[in-house]
Amino acid sequence: MNRIDRLTAILIQLQSKKVVKAAEIAERFGMSLRTVYRDVKALQEAGVPIGAEAGTGYYIVEGYHLPPVMFSQEEAAALLTGEKLMEQFSDHSGQKQFSNAMHKIRAVLRGSEKDFLESLEENIAILKPIPPQQEEFPNRFLTDVQQALGGQKVLRLEYFSHHSAETNQREVEPIGVFYSGNRWHLIAYCRLRKDYRDFRIDRIKKLSATTTVFKKSQHPSLQEYLKQQDKNPERPHLIKVRFSHHIARYISEQKYYYGLIAETREQDYIEMSFLTGHIEYFARWSLMFGNEMLIVESDALRQQMKEMIAQLHAHYL
Repeated sequence: MNRIDRLTAILIQLQSKKVVKAAEIAERFGMSLRTVYRDVKALQEAGVPIGAEAGTGYYIVEGYHLPPVMFSQEEAAALLTGEKLMEQFSDHSGQKQFSNAMHKIRAVLRGSEKDFLESLEENIAILKPIPPQQEEFPNRFLTDVQQALGGQKVLRLEYFSHHSAETNQREVEPIGVFYSGNRWHLIAYCRLRKDYRDFRIDRIKKLSATTTVFKKSQHPSLQEYLKQQDKNPERPHLIKVRFSHHIARYISEQKYYYGLIAETREQDYIEMSFLTGHIEYFARWSLMFGNEMLIVESDALRQQMKEMIAQLHAHYL
């Protein structure tokens, strides 16, 4: 990347967040902090109003905006793919909002990129079985939940509990959402039960945001919460395992069915993070990999594996 392109990219990055650390810019472009300071100074000298907070980072002065951003064909194709994924993996509210955003993006594309997308659109499909949606569950609350998360607003739910087969009213303080098992889940502190609960968003019958604001600092982050639930068999489990490169290539599709949420490729292994509500189910899948898989994080999975291996040993004796 030449310097002009890098300066433009840095400017876009500065507009993407309220404050951007110099280390974030350095990591993104693989350069030294000294080069970051020099590039930011060049942007300031060019008239871009960039402020700095000691020990915090850089920010764009309120009111300054770039002209409409241009996209390459590759970036436009990636956005189109994202739109196709949102059509299948979001709820009705998310689909609508992403579609609106795509219309705005298409509006700033050059003519050649628009023609490229039109020719490409019919040749991309995301095939996913979608179970029939019952009328009493609108499945359109994901956007409202995200708004409440950003504003720390208490939510009022009318929720159907599959366990008790009953519908009840809840007031909850949301701490995060995640996608697992083909469903979106809301983790929130339930004021009725005085504990954290996992609500499937597609089982919410009615939802409204109240004007009550709660303190975010009173709750763990979503990642902290998920780690805390590792030993509870009724809650989602965060699992980290390492596969040898030899085995990893054979599970390129299977891993998504078991709740893959992150993947890191190292020289000697591939580390994968999964989110699952069924430790035994995950353990039975893991058994087939033998010593080609190493459990990095999840005491519950380790214990389950030990018990299953002992049962197999006793069986074949």
